Amino acid sequence: MKTYWIAAGLIAALLAGCQQPTVNIDIANDMGKPVMALDYRDFDQAATAMVESLIRSGALRKPDGGRYVVTTGRIINDTMQRIDTDQLMAKIEQEIANSGQAVMTSAVGGKGATDTMIDQMRQIRDSAASQEFRSETLPAEGQLIAPELSISGKIIQRNIRYDRNTEQVEYYFQLQLTDLTSGLRLWQQEQLIGKRGDRKAVSW
Repeated sequence: MKTYWIAAGLIAALLAGCQQPTVNIDIANDMGKPVMALDYRDFDQAATAMVESLIRSGALRKPDGGRYVVTTGRIINDTMQRIDTDQLMAKIEQEIANSGQAVMTSAVGGKGATDTMIDQMRQIRDSAASQEFRSETLPAEGQLIAPELSISGKIIQRNIRYDRNTEQVEYYFQLQLTDLTSGLRLWQQEQLIGKRGDRKAVSW
C-alpha cells in the first residue's frame, strides 16, 4: 500500500512538472503565436479599423450639430465558432460614444433592451407594485428617445484548402449603418482577417 502511494505521488509530481506555467498577456504588445480561431487581437483589429472608418466617413455628423441616437441591431454569427457578437460591438459602441457625435441607446436593440432595468421599471410603474414607490421617482410615459440610426452586420467564416497540409481561414467582419427613418444605408465596411496554418489546427 505504501508503494502505491509513493507511485501515485511521483506520477502527480511528474504531471505537475509537465504543465506549462501560467503567464499574464501583455495585450498592448502580445507576441504570442497567432491561432486559427478568432482571438481578442482579431476582434480588436477589426473593431478598430471599422470604427475609424465610420468616424472618418462623417456619417455620424448630424446636420443640425446635435448628436444622433444609435442602437445596435442584429449582428449575425455565421462562423463555426460560438462567438459572443457583443464582444465585437463593445469597442465600437464605446468609440461611437467617445466620439461625441452620437449617443448609444440601451432601450432597444437587436437583442432587446441592453439594460433590462428600463423595461423592469416600466413594468413596476404599470403594476400594483408601483404603490411601494414614490410616484415622482417612477419613469413617466413618453420619456424614452427612439434611435435614429442602427448598426447591424455579420461575421462570416470561409475555410479553404490551400495545399495538402495547409488550410486558409478567412473571416469577414461586415457592418452597416442605417437611417431608421428613411431606411437609407449611410455607411458600410467589410474587414477581412485571413489566417493560414496546419490543416489539423482547430478553427472553431
